Amino acid sequence: MSAPLLQLRGVHTHIGAYHILHGVDLDVPEGEVTMLLGRNGAGKTTTLRTIMGLWPASQGSVSFRGEGLAGLPVPDVAQRGIAYVPENMGIFTDLTVQENMLLAARGARHAAQIDRARLDWIFGLFPALQKFWLYPAGKLSGGQKQMLAVARAIVEPRALLLIDEPSKGLAPSIIQNLIRAFGELKRQRSTILLVEQNFLMARALGDRVAVMDHGRVVHSGPMSELAADEAMQQRLLGLSLGVHQ
Repeated sequence: MSAPLLQLRGVHTHIGAYHILHGVDLDVPEGEVTMLLGRNGAGKTTTLRTIMGLWPASQGSVSFRGEGLAGLPVPDVAQRGIAYVPENMGIFTDLTVQENMLLAARGARHAAQIDRARLDWIFGLFPALQKFWLYPAGKLSGGQKQMLAVARAIVEPRALLLIDEPSKGLAPSIIQNLIRAFGELKRQRSTILLVEQNFLMARALGDRVAVMDHGRVVHSGPMSELAADEAMQQRLLGLSLGVHQ
């Protein structure tokens, strides 16, 4: 087997006086969707933020393509082709959709320089963004804001996408749109580490899964294995994927 694109070994993270991650071991294979699951407070968001360098690891290693990321400033992590979509979406509400996309397209100085073919592909995934291209992002619905947040992350090809709970608070119809969009990214062999509480989405998209509890990864393996084992779901997550059909 080839080495994982992203690898965490023995990662501890402290936030002030709080010890959040307690030795996280995690492999993210290239070209696959890895779901990061767990109860609230298990450490999932902290894991993504530690990878991105927003919160520094106090111990252990984070490596990407065999290169250590620990201690690098966030812009340097991003320059390596890692994009992060936070739970709060991270869009600029006072700017238009176009301006938000332009800021994320590092190779473009004005909108006409954004790769047109890629932009048309994104509009195919999220038609609302084309419709509201010149609208302030703050006037979009919650689902449209989430679409914009994901679109910003993929406006240029990225080696790795870190996405935190994209379906949180969204209507089922919008969640289905996101599943279709992420499914297209999956078909293109994008590498995604996806934190998600919606288990329909987890089962539909995940190739592999890592389950966290109390700041550690307590299970990892194929998503299909977890989806087929209700006893394991109950033990690891406290509920069954079967109830989310």
